[in-house]
Amino acid sequence: MDLLALADFNLVARHGGFGKAARETGRPKATLSRRVSELEASLELRLFERGGRALKLTEEGRALYERTGALLTELDEAAAAIASGGEKPRGRLRISAPLLFSQTAMGRLAAEFAMKYPEVRLEVTSEDRAVDMIEDAYDLVIRVNPAPDESLVGRAFLRDRLVAVASPALARPADGTPVPAIARGGNDRATVWNLRSDAGVVRLAVDPILHLASMPMLRDAARAGVGVARLPISLVSHDLAAGRLVHWGDVDVPEIALWTLYPSRRLLSARVSAFLDHLRQAFPKGTPDELAAYVDW
Repeated sequence: MDLLALADFNLVARHGGFGKAARETGRPKATLSRRVSELEASLELRLFERGGRALKLTEEGRALYERTGALLTELDEAAAAIASGGEKPRGRLRISAPLLFSQTAMGRLAAEFAMKYPEVRLEVTSEDRAVDMIEDAYDLVIRVNPAPDESLVGRAFLRDRLVAVASPALARPADGTPVPAIARGGNDRATVWNLRSDAGVVRLAVDPILHLASMPMLRDAARAGVGVARLPISLVSHDLAAGRLVHWGDVDVPEIALWTLYPSRRLLSARVSAFLDHLRQAFPKGTPDELAAYVDW
């Protein structure tokens, strides 16, 4: 198989078209088209659907792209490392991270990483959806309690837990009367929260009177005294210590685990390895207290 033709195929697949690939790389569009056609002829397979205005990978093309993209990247990085006399992190590193972690910690993490590795061009996007690492061209994703995925490997680097908190001005009913509550998102219509205490699990009747989109918004509303909210302990530990919020109990749900995930392959790029080390140095124990201390700087 012609590696140059395979590399050009990957360029076109990554950028979603011959024209886009040509503009991004400075390669002639005609050359890219010819190389891909030669690759299709040698494999006796159609790799792209060329009808209409959009260029789409065929099923065979997608399989080839997923299997060869990482290998070609490793070849490029190995050649660069040999040429430079060492495996020094350089090039573009794309990371997808959940919204709350991005809002509280990612700015500082990214700045410190950029100063440590000035030859790496770090790009971070914030979203809670499960992105397609191959389709969206991410090198690393950070996710909360991700579902098992045989195509990805990774590890949990931070753990957190949900707690119910409220302003000291908000009295907790003793007779089971529903207490005003702040819910995250419009779909949270729960009227009972299960809270863990020394006596076991207790049921707290709630009346969701306010629905907000983000955790910092919930925290601010709870501080204002409008209702009780369920929030990560790392986000409210300083408020609890200062008396701005009161702890009503731990929410009876599984712990929150933040994972780093990357494509399952034998060799990691120097960029990804460097960022994983950067996370380990920032959160050596992976506790909520470490995250709370890190964001309060």
